[in-house]
Amino acid sequence: MPAPFQPIPAPFQPHSSPVPARSLLPQLSQDQTSAEPAPVSQDPAWAGPEALSPGWREDEIPGGDGPEDSGDSDGATRAYEQLQSALRQEGLPRTVDRSAEPCTGFGPLDMTVCILGSPSTFLPVLLEGGTRCPGAMVLCLSPTWATRVPSETSPGAWSLLLSRGVSFKTGGHSALETFTPPRQANYVTGTYRMGGSEGGWVSELTRDLDCPTGGSVPLTRRLEDPLLARWVLAARAGLAVPPTTAFVRGSRRGDLPPGMGVPGVKLVWMEDTPDTERLVQEEVGAFLGGSDMEQYGQVAVRPAGWRWRGSGTRSTHGKAEGAAVAQAVGARLRALRDDDSVLLEALVPTARLPEPPPRSPAPRLPMALRICTLVCRSWGDRPQLCQVSCAMGRAEAPVHHGAALPQGLDSSLQHWGVVAPGQRQALAKRLQVAAEATMAAVLATEAELSPEQRGGARAHTDIMGVDFLLACVDDTLELVVLSTNSQRCLETCLLAEAMGRAVGQPHGDTPRLLAEAMLHRAQCHLVEGKDILLIGAGGVSKSFVWDAARDYGLRIHLVESDPEHFAAGLVETFLPYDSREHRRDEEHAERVTELLRSRGLQPHACLSYWDDCVVLAALVCQRLGLRSSPPAAVRVAKQKSRTHQHLQRCHRGRPAPAAFAVPCHRLQSHGDVERAAGAVPFPAVAKLEFGAGAVGVRLVESPEQCHEHAARLWRDLRDDADHPGIGLGWGNAMLLMEYVPGTEHDVDLVVFEGRLMGAWVSDNGPTRLPAFLETAACLPSCLPADRQAQLVRAALQCCLACGLRDGVFNVELKLGPAGPRLLEINPRMGGFYLRDWIREVYGADLLLAAVLVALGLPPVLPASPAPRTHLAGVMCLGSEHGAVLGAGGALEALRDLQSRGLVRLNRLFEETAADGEYEEPCLSVACAGETRAEACLRLLGLCQALGIDSPRYPVEHFLSHFK
Repeated sequence: MPAPFQPIPAPFQPHSSPVPARSLLPQLSQDQTSAEPAPVSQDPAWAGPEALSPGWREDEIPGGDGPEDSGDSDGATRAYEQLQSALRQEGLPRTVDRSAEPCTGFGPLDMTVCILGSPSTFLPVLLEGGTRCPGAMVLCLSPTWATRVPSETSPGAWSLLLSRGVSFKTGGHSALETFTPPRQANYVTGTYRMGGSEGGWVSELTRDLDCPTGGSVPLTRRLEDPLLARWVLAARAGLAVPPTTAFVRGSRRGDLPPGMGVPGVKLVWMEDTPDTERLVQEEVGAFLGGSDMEQYGQVAVRPAGWRWRGSGTRSTHGKAEGAAVAQAVGARLRALRDDDSVLLEALVPTARLPEPPPRSPAPRLPMALRICTLVCRSWGDRPQLCQVSCAMGRAEAPVHHGAALPQGLDSSLQHWGVVAPGQRQALAKRLQVAAEATMAAVLATEAELSPEQRGGARAHTDIMGVDFLLACVDDTLELVVLSTNSQRCLETCLLAEAMGRAVGQPHGDTPRLLAEAMLHRAQCHLVEGKDILLIGAGGVSKSFVWDAARDYGLRIHLVESDPEHFAAGLVETFLPYDSREHRRDEEHAERVTELLRSRGLQPHACLSYWDDCVVLAALVCQRLGLRSSPPAAVRVAKQKSRTHQHLQRCHRGRPAPAAFAVPCHRLQSHGDVERAAGAVPFPAVAKLEFGAGAVGVRLVESPEQCHEHAARLWRDLRDDADHPGIGLGWGNAMLLMEYVPGTEHDVDLVVFEGRLMGAWVSDNGPTRLPAFLETAACLPSCLPADRQAQLVRAALQCCLACGLRDGVFNVELKLGPAGPRLLEINPRMGGFYLRDWIREVYGADLLLAAVLVALGLPPVLPASPAPRTHLAGVMCLGSEHGAVLGAGGALEALRDLQSRGLVRLNRLFEETAADGEYEEPCLSVACAGETRAEACLRLLGLCQALGIDSPRYPVEHFLSHFK
């Protein structure tokens, strides 16, 4: 696997002689005020975010009390007017005061994302969230607007109830509202400032909550401490940091493991002894004369810790000034307190690249470049880079957040002399890897903390900033991590986006990504503890359901025909009931509801992901009054010939759903074959009316071949016992449908009240004729956007025309020159590998989406899903690969590779033996890559090495279709 960061060769040679000290980039310091007094620099260049950031803008406050007004002791009036000023700057209407008319009716399934504190920092996120989920985003400006009460679900924790707040709606509208009864927060975050009154009440309200909390004061202190941040990043992420020696008090830094050194960061544990001065001199001498300092000419001495951010209290020295450096360290040590430390660090200069010819003879001054990145904890708890902004300044003065207007990375690199577009793209990619690795290291460290150390069991860092500089190390360009922060990068990046909009640039992704992450966490909290009735457990391919149910905190009550099913011990309630004869589903539904009444179970939702049981689940929902598509609609979709015949009668729309239907005819006897042959042209496809997994599907060239295939199928597959799980509980009727040329695709849809909430298109490789067995697949699709849009629109129109208005559906289509043609609709979540792949590539979880829809909640899904990776996979068959996977050891090798994150395996069936003419794939093997070509190349090499590829099973041919 590639390293998190590899330096890029620089198109220049470093200076042969030491660079003057004033041309080097001084180490960046923290730049916000602290709760306790700390020395403040008098240098006007030392500007905090209040200099430029909209979150700190001091506009005139019209019609409101000033900051000294005694009637605004908690700052609510001032904060409210700051909100109005920020809205005015965005060209949005003032907040409407509806507080005199209390809002009522909020229940346990209503989503509330609560932002505490400063109105401006998160304003773009509040506006975006208000558009995605109107009313769900609530801004709390005062501690008197919220109350902490003991949690009913988590002993020892607290629930946060809002009696008042500013809610945000579509189009940038906002309203000041009161909530009666108080509204319970499902997700909470805020402006965790350690200074002033605001930091105190935000900290108190967010402590030990029972809902996800996007940060806390203890976690913010860890982020804002440069020593701790550097130690975590060097130790956990292997990232380059400025060479640092930190002097700490052994009895006062319990957050650092004693005696543990990491590259670039040395900890010196100090005690109050007579040898302190000698120890300082020795350590300073070792640092200044060490190999890490060979390429640097200056150092800085400064106190470090969350209290000192933005203080400007530092001194700089030449590397040769050992005595002065030791004296400065000693002076700082004498003032050391609590969890502070003294840092002795190299001043790392920004890389000096060749500059273009000057436009004038005026001298060029040495400049410094600061790279600011914003990262969020996104879908699946994976770090995601949201935005990058840069700032330039004079090399002899620190380039702080707010001290210069931000600009883009690409233009900054061009200015710096990185001319080649490929090199700039490579640097941008490595910056993304380094920033996301930074957050991954921070999250891994937080996971080891106690709830008390985190500020609550549900407190995690969800948004963080990481600052880098571009340095030159051994003739290469290298990214060096300077520090992490809680919100300064957020303010800088939002400022950059606002500046871009002022000159006509489109809205960026940052507010959307952050709003989606918060709303998603709130929805995850909403489903915790919900009782879900599941109809049908399925086989080993559905084993992921039980892990997901545990992770989401769902209480599963399972109705299953097999009384010995392995899932019996994995669910809250196991209800054995034989429903395999699905032609009696009306009777089964009544029996199941009676079974629930006898157990006193009242589920919040009911659903099925097992193909056989989708109609039964819809009937049970109808009897229990739970959300689902109507049973009649599910019946139409379940029976393939009815699907097409129904769509052929649907002529409304542009184009009408009839345009996607394919001529077909139901076969229940050999007489039906003759009648169908007159209506369906050959070659044609003969398959089971209620089939699944492509079992029994066959290309027939003539009526005679159709007769032969029907005779074999009706002889071999009569009921569920002959081949469980492929729909024989509905009977073994067949259909004959016209063969459709083109490429085959799956479209997975999430639909809520007839609205499309999310859609994903995957491609299938060539099927193995004449049985149509799936061979390979890839995600994302190879198709251009307009062709994918055709597939999604066709799939949605077909579902809606059949009456499927609520649920997660899998639609199989073919795409030819004339557009999409429907193969079949599966009125349940996509099978095989699809849920796993979509979650890996896009972050969205089809299982969670199905639960949310069943609960009556519109799922929050990525609005503009960008793929994290590319996946290419191949199916394994027992008949072709049983020996290789078993005695050949390929399966064990694949499992080992999976444990190392090099492949993705999806077991579809327990056995790998051949299954004759009605065989199904037993295993999906997939590889990932930054590009589709890379994923395919890795997969092909793996299949060749393990013997999966063969002349009878040409994997290279299967993958060649993904272009």
